Amino acid sequence: MSPRFLLLAGGLMAAGLASAADRPARPAARPEKSAAGAEAFAAELRTAYSKKPADWPKPTVDAGVAFAELGPTPPPAYPKDNPYSKDKDLLGRTLFFDPRLSGSGQIACASCHDPDLGWADGRTTSFGHGRLLLKRNAPSVLNAGHGAAFFWDGRAKTLEEQAQAVFLNPDEMRGTKDDILATLSKSAGYRGLFEKAFGSPEVTWDRVGQAVATFERGVVGGGSRFDAFLKGKPDALSDSEVRGLHLFRTDARCVNCHNGPLLTDGKFHDLGLHNIGRPFEDLGRYRITKDPADVGRFKTPSLRNVGRTAPYMHSGLFDLDVLLTLYNAGMPNPRKPKELPADAPPFPEKSPLVKPLGLNKQDLADLKAFLLALDEPRRVVRPPDLPPLGKE
Repeated sequence: MSPRFLLLAGGLMAAGLASAADRPARPAARPEKSAAGAEAFAAELRTAYSKKPADWPKPTVDAGVAFAELGPTPPPAYPKDNPYSKDKDLLGRTLFFDPRLSGSGQIACASCHDPDLGWADGRTTSFGHGRLLLKRNAPSVLNAGHGAAFFWDGRAKTLEEQAQAVFLNPDEMRGTKDDILATLSKSAGYRGLFEKAFGSPEVTWDRVGQAVATFERGVVGGGSRFDAFLKGKPDALSDSEVRGLHLFRTDARCVNCHNGPLLTDGKFHDLGLHNIGRPFEDLGRYRITKDPADVGRFKTPSLRNVGRTAPYMHSGLFDLDVLLTLYNAGMPNPRKPKELPADAPPFPEKSPLVKPLGLNKQDLADLKAFLLALDEPRRVVRPPDLPPLGKE
């Protein structure tokens, strides 16, 4: 048994689970198809899913869910107040890979969002300033430009705000606005990059955020086998992956939250993983909004490139097999602690969109196969040459 699973099991036990009487009944695992039956079902589904998405089988979606059909990865999108330019993208790329802008001179944006690791970092949670272990898992930057809120709790409304916040966070890059601007302004190389990107060599905090955000918006996918399938190549997915696609849209109930071309609704949900009143407590979006309805809620991540961005969830405690098993069981049902501080927020209720599923072993294997078909081909991203600092 892996150390990660033991850690996970211990964490769930510490969370305190609801009694059997309080937990929703788990359906028995449905019977598995024979090899011939599974093959025939895959052939039937391949025909159905070779049509336009509008003509696909009806998805399983709960009332009130704003469902958007799955689709190809969209191209980059740039706002009117920060349009794309090649020079701005180069400046943003340079800033993204430059550790000298951090308080220690050792941490860059790319330290936690490494292109070789799916634009994440492969860690449970990242190391910040002084090797401090951060509280949450680093999400991937891939396709982030299509988001409407950033960080697990949605505290940044734009990519510009997100980039600026990380530079200044004392636990992360631990920079200061004055130091960063002074460092960049003293570099003739950087002043030249700013002039090309913005028309003048002036280094401002807004321009720093705009440049990094421009680079990040250009980090998009579109090369997965699922994208090829959507573009009219029915053999791009295996039989298992086609069955998994159907499960994803129907009996596995995934599209209640993971829908649209990026397989995320961009909203915030409570999956029972908040540990409220216990070690590793994380109140999620409530810390930002102070709305009792947001206690324990976290942003739905995109599942694009999911196989290359383990481990998962805001805590980073889960691998894919364990996570699928937990979803199949309906996720944990935390029990309210006997004692909570007087000023504690209301104890949250898990999202009703999460229910026990009753999937069998073959279903879980098919679902995993489909998720891995969302992976992008590995591309080598060469970090840019960094301009010398100081007066030249």
